[in-house]
Amino acid sequence: MNDTVEKIGAHEVAAWLRRHPGFLKQFPDLALTLVVPRDDGPTASLASYQLEVLRDKNRELSRRLADLAANAQVNERLAVRTHQLTLALMKQDSAADTLRAMAASLEEDFAGDLVRLVVLQPVAGLEQAPWLQQIDAGSPLLAAFRDCLQDGEPICGRLQPEKNTVLYGDRVDEVQSSALLPLPGVGLIAVGSHDGNRFYPGMGTLFLRMMGEALVVALKRFPRA
Repeated sequence: MNDTVEKIGAHEVAAWLRRHPGFLKQFPDLALTLVVPRDDGPTASLASYQLEVLRDKNRELSRRLADLAANAQVNERLAVRTHQLTLALMKQDSAADTLRAMAASLEEDFAGDLVRLVVLQPVAGLEQAPWLQQIDAGSPLLAAFRDCLQDGEPICGRLQPEKNTVLYGDRVDEVQSSALLPLPGVGLIAVGSHDGNRFYPGMGTLFLRMMGEALVVALKRFPRA
């Protein structure tokens, strides 16, 4: 007679329970007596195991919520500073003052350790600015920047040595990472950091793009030199 009894394996039982999740409601005593093995050794009742799983999920959700809230605060501060920068650029009365305002904001409001601007045409009144270079578009110094000046895509991370040398000159050893924003037809904006992890590939560049666009529009109000 034992040969006629259907043998049910653990997988079949698990599959059946998945199809009938309310089964244990009909047999609460069974739910309380079931034990679940734990990685750290002791066993636990099904109810306490489920409670522990829910607590773990709750802790993970709380952590994710805290991360989202922190990111939201960072983005809000960046949005406010970008807006303030845009207003400051639009209030300037000359191209020289506009570039000064840009450099000052990147250094003070956005905590840039070493700010550099490269323009393709001379700007009257900024001949001695230490953070500004005027390099003709056809200069071999810009050979390393040709592609990015064409597509306008920001670059974040550790720049190639030839780029760093052009941008930072004799202070190149101070820079461990950079945010580089090419402005086609205008020039380059570079923000260097002493921290090698401050700027990294794949980081968001939305606010960087917005600042660059604001500068381009602000400069269009003034005739080229």
